[in-house]
Amino acid sequence: MNTASLAPLAVVLPVFGAALAFILIRHQRSQRVVSISILSVTLMLEVILLGSVWESGAQAVNLGAWLPPFGITMVVDQFSALMLVVSSAISLSVLIYAAGQGMADGDEDGPISIFHPTYLILVAGVSNAFLAGDLFNLYVGFEILLTASYVLMTLGGTTPRIRAGVTYVVVSVVSSLLFLISIAMIYAATGTVNMADLALKLGDLDPATQLMLHLMLLVAFGIKAAIFPLSFWLPDSYPTAPAPVTAVFAGLLTKVGVYAMVRTETLLFPGDRINTLLMVVAGLTMLVGILGALAQTDIKRMLSFTLVSHIGYMVFGLAVASVAGIGSTVFYVVHHITVQTSLFLVTGLIERRGGTANMDRLGGLARLSPLLAVLYFIPAINLAGIPPFSGFLGKLGLMQAGVGLGTPLAYVLVGAGAATSLLTLLVMARVWNRAFWRTPEDAVHPDPILLATSADGSSLRSSENVTEHSTGRFSGRDSVDLLPRTMVYPTVGLVALGVALTVAAGPLFALSDGTARDLLDRTPYIEAVLGEGAAQ
Repeated sequence: MNTASLAPLAVVLPVFGAALAFILIRHQRSQRVVSISILSVTLMLEVILLGSVWESGAQAVNLGAWLPPFGITMVVDQFSALMLVVSSAISLSVLIYAAGQGMADGDEDGPISIFHPTYLILVAGVSNAFLAGDLFNLYVGFEILLTASYVLMTLGGTTPRIRAGVTYVVVSVVSSLLFLISIAMIYAATGTVNMADLALKLGDLDPATQLMLHLMLLVAFGIKAAIFPLSFWLPDSYPTAPAPVTAVFAGLLTKVGVYAMVRTETLLFPGDRINTLLMVVAGLTMLVGILGALAQTDIKRMLSFTLVSHIGYMVFGLAVASVAGIGSTVFYVVHHITVQTSLFLVTGLIERRGGTANMDRLGGLARLSPLLAVLYFIPAINLAGIPPFSGFLGKLGLMQAGVGLGTPLAYVLVGAGAATSLLTLLVMARVWNRAFWRTPEDAVHPDPILLATSADGSSLRSSENVTEHSTGRFSGRDSVDLLPRTMVYPTVGLVALGVALTVAAGPLFALSDGTARDLLDRTPYIEAVLGEGAAQ
């Protein structure tokens, strides 16, 4: 049996789980069991797909037995399979974290019942985008995940979330409309939207027409990936959502845009016509994003700016357009999804333990919760690129690729990457010094929960304890669990996964380089869809 025939299940299973979770909308415990079970099975399926394409190469499945380029084709190659595995692993970790939060607070204070079906629809949209073999199905994947993200972003219906959600919706609709117009123009020019078929036909178009279509797609994907100057919406949108939602948004949604950019640049528009533009965009994204992070006092907003900044590293590797550059980009995408998500989950724990995510009001967390300090410290230095972690290895690979290119602009980008890494370390150190190292009394207007400690420094858990939740409401509940195990365990697991990327850096780099060679060659993808000899 062709293993690729299992690929549609990566979309179908989450959709089926969403329907079942919606039927169980009045039974949140059953919802949690269904959602976690469905994602676990989906992850195991995707691991099988990754192993298959690693051994046998790219594979395709034609839905409904309609042959390409007329039918819907799903393609599983090393790049899409790797992204499926990483995205599902992250989604599962965040889902367990969110379910743990609901169990710790009581179902009435946990994620509302619509969370689970909507979350699974989001996962289905992400998977569909990674598997799409034609531009219109890629558009459908984007719309599925964006529709679900609109709901998740506005959970709770607070004024800040509604305001941020409106901005997010407007920007997303504009990018989707631009993408849809681009698809229509490409179809008018070539008569197809199948990406393997387009790889053969776009080269026959007039160079000016090619460039126009190329730039339109790049702008549409650039908005979704949050590259400068199209990233203005992200820092104002993501921090307002609940912690699990912000974590999965930061880890996955922008990376779907990056995936689309990599697929487009390597498969549809090979060559170096706009590589100079991509390098300039990459440098500005890195520097403007990290300078914005330096100006923040809220940890979630600060992490949102670092998210934008480190997208620049991925665009840098894409612009180099060599095996070393694309391979390092693939490696860095996997690293960044894992580490950035874990930092947002840790921030949710910081907000729960300290009552706020504002650095000016935090202090003493290293003494009050050493475990929380460790959970922050490891991914923080990983993101900053401290040896020997995967962040350092990924950045080193990108810089070596830039030096290998040898152009003056490439050397400028290498310098910008090094400066961004140092500034990221400074940003991470500011959070450590303020939130963890100094005493609560040294904070500006310290949160009451930090001062509600006994003489020996342990947290009080009596009814006098005052707890501030992320909604801004105070409650005096008995036996408040400030760091529930059900939320700590998935965070520990995700931090450990980030460390595991360092341990497994050799095989992961080998997989990334193999992915890069296939992407730049294009032949494996084209022949998997259109048959032997089609690329010639």
